[in-house]
Amino acid sequence: MPERLTEMHMDTWIPLIILWITVLPSIYMAPVNQSQVLPSGSSTGLKRLNEEQRVLHRSKRGWVWNQMFVLEEFSGPEPILVGRLHTDLDPGSSKIKYILSGDGAGTIFVINDKTGDIHAMKRLDREEKAEYTLTAQAVDRDTNQPLEPPSEFIIKVQDINDNAPEFVEGPYHATVPEMSVVGTFVTKVTATDADDPVYGNSAKLVYSILEGQPYFSIEPHTAIIKTALPNMDREAKEEYFVVIQAKDMGGHMGGLSGTTTVTITLSDVNDNPPKFAQSLYHFSVMEDVALGEPIGRVKANDLDIGENAKSSYDIIEGDGMDIFEITTDTQTQDGIIRVRKPLDFETKKSYTLKVEAANIHIDPRFLSGGPFKDTATVKIVVEDADEPPVFSSPTYLLEVHENAALNSVLGQVTAHDPDVSSSPIRFSIDRHTDLERQFNINAEDGKITLATPLDRETSTWHNITIVATETRNHSQVSRVPVAIKVLDVNDNAPEFASEHEAFLCENGKPGQVIQIVSAVDKDDPKNGHYFLYSLLPEMVNNPNFTIKKNEDNTLSILAKHSGFSRQKQEVYLLPIVISDSGTPPMSSTGTLTIRVCGCSSDGIVQSCNVEAYVLPIGLSMGALIAILACIILLLVIVVLFVTLRRHKNEPLIIKDDEDVRENIIRYDDEGGGEEDTEAFDIATLQNPDGINGFLPRKDIKPDLQFMPRQGLAPVPNGVDVDEFINVRLHEADNDPTAPPYDSIQIYGYEGKGSAAGSLSSLESSTSDSDQNFDYLSEWGPRFKRLGELYSVGESDKET
Repeated sequence: MPERLTEMHMDTWIPLIILWITVLPSIYMAPVNQSQVLPSGSSTGLKRLNEEQRVLHRSKRGWVWNQMFVLEEFSGPEPILVGRLHTDLDPGSSKIKYILSGDGAGTIFVINDKTGDIHAMKRLDREEKAEYTLTAQAVDRDTNQPLEPPSEFIIKVQDINDNAPEFVEGPYHATVPEMSVVGTFVTKVTATDADDPVYGNSAKLVYSILEGQPYFSIEPHTAIIKTALPNMDREAKEEYFVVIQAKDMGGHMGGLSGTTTVTITLSDVNDNPPKFAQSLYHFSVMEDVALGEPIGRVKANDLDIGENAKSSYDIIEGDGMDIFEITTDTQTQDGIIRVRKPLDFETKKSYTLKVEAANIHIDPRFLSGGPFKDTATVKIVVEDADEPPVFSSPTYLLEVHENAALNSVLGQVTAHDPDVSSSPIRFSIDRHTDLERQFNINAEDGKITLATPLDRETSTWHNITIVATETRNHSQVSRVPVAIKVLDVNDNAPEFASEHEAFLCENGKPGQVIQIVSAVDKDDPKNGHYFLYSLLPEMVNNPNFTIKKNEDNTLSILAKHSGFSRQKQEVYLLPIVISDSGTPPMSSTGTLTIRVCGCSSDGIVQSCNVEAYVLPIGLSMGALIAILACIILLLVIVVLFVTLRRHKNEPLIIKDDEDVRENIIRYDDEGGGEEDTEAFDIATLQNPDGINGFLPRKDIKPDLQFMPRQGLAPVPNGVDVDEFINVRLHEADNDPTAPPYDSIQIYGYEGKGSAAGSLSSLESSTSDSDQNFDYLSEWGPRFKRLGELYSVGESDKET
């Protein structure tokens, strides 16, 4: 008996032995048409077959191979015989050689080339390879010539139950709502078996529960897991560990099995109402607590989780429903009690509330279990606190006339300490609101008095802040705004709204309105302004003008006659008295200036000056000024022309007694002091540096190059100076290298013997800050101003 079979259970290998006995003879002894497959050792049969072949004289024999079988996992001390190949061409003289090729030939399967026996050399596994295709051929042993064509046959590996079921997707996790009815689907598991599902029951699986009963059940063939108990409560047990077994051979004895685990979690449903941890809560709060501040928390516990545990809180009864409110903390699901209105220990010292907690999300399936809400009682005690003074009014409004006497009482503010142990109060004015200190207050009784005069026209309203402080505790302070309105008193006389200047046409008609004037009053009477206008008593019988009151509180000035003349009188002054309707009435006198003007036929003013009266009709002042300007300009041109002609006719030759050449100064030299009075030749006009050649410009290089001018010989005395200068001027105008041009000129030829020394600062060895220019004022009026300018500059530098 092979070692593999000895290791197997009796129930497993007995059927295999029966299979071996029934199958193998059919393999070895099944002749089909032209072939024979004979069992090993049947020499008599071979001889009989040979004799029949000789009698029948068949010219050709062939073979057709059936399938061969070999049990998997079969192993023993000797190679297992799979089958035997034999051809009817074999005379038994050992001249035939059998050759095997194909899958596993020579390694897994070996053939005896003389007898045709095929042996399996290794233990086979059907799950790795279920069948092998091989080719058999008979050849002449001496010549290796094929006696018959090759023929294919198949060796199948016969399955045995050597693979246990496996749960490839395990372990599993599943969820089912708590309180589910029996038979509620939970999940489905699947096991696989590598054995042959067609042959036998090696792959026929049956499922069962090893652990997890009596809570869950499984369908034996579909592996569907269902609930087995009703009303499983998550709050009692949330998670279950279930072991599932899959067994092959249809669950019969001797089959192999595999297991997996399924973790089943009960999901929450809202099957529990909220419940307060205690039925009575006590809280205390100071009376000065800020509005909106939390004073306590209550908690209704719910065994559910998530949305099913959320609750809302509300105050349903109590004497403080309008004083307190309760809200839900979304993080902790606590009920937070807050203050809605101010508390007053002296008014009410305690409150009793009834609060309710109710689930937000309710499952209709569990409504029969009772209301999903709960109530509790909350008692709140108010504790006394040191409160600041309380004014009798949140704001005060006082009125005072602007002519009120100093130290007169404008009004009074009152305040008290609301605490049981009342403290005296002291009053003061917040001087930040009364910078000019116009008001005072009595610290004991709160009476406000006037400290400085008031002027309504300057400021109508004064807003100050009164501070009340407890005497026993200076930190307890209250403030109240006080608005003081200054009432008007008729202390301002009316006056003209603006400075009026009326214009009267010479050709005006009697009764013509010359001007309409209005008045203003800084006072503000309750019934509005009403002004009275009149002329001075001495002007009542004025022959030229009269006045008329208009309905809009203005005054019209009218001319009594016509024929006014600027030559006779250019300006008229008309004093007017303006009075208001106040008590006592105030009045002032304003003077209206009336100018007589020349007007057009349409009454448009053209000129109001007397000089314009002599002008021709239709000639305006602007035209006259233009004419005079042209005349003056012509006169100036004529005078200049005559002056130039007279100057041109004078002789150009300078006489000896009128020789002024000693006053001509070289352009590139500074004054030489007293030496300048010495007479010298006219040749000194020439630059000594430029006598011998061309002087280049010091600032830029000329674009055009000109030949340098040849130095001119000195001019003898008595030459015409005018002609000499004109020649030099012509040369300079046509020479682009000649001055004037923008450059720095160095005056290196100073005169000697000057009392002032050098005036040049270009080569000075001292700085401006080291020089004193006061001596310039001693040189005369021309240098005095220069000395003042430099002295001012020095003083600025020192500053």
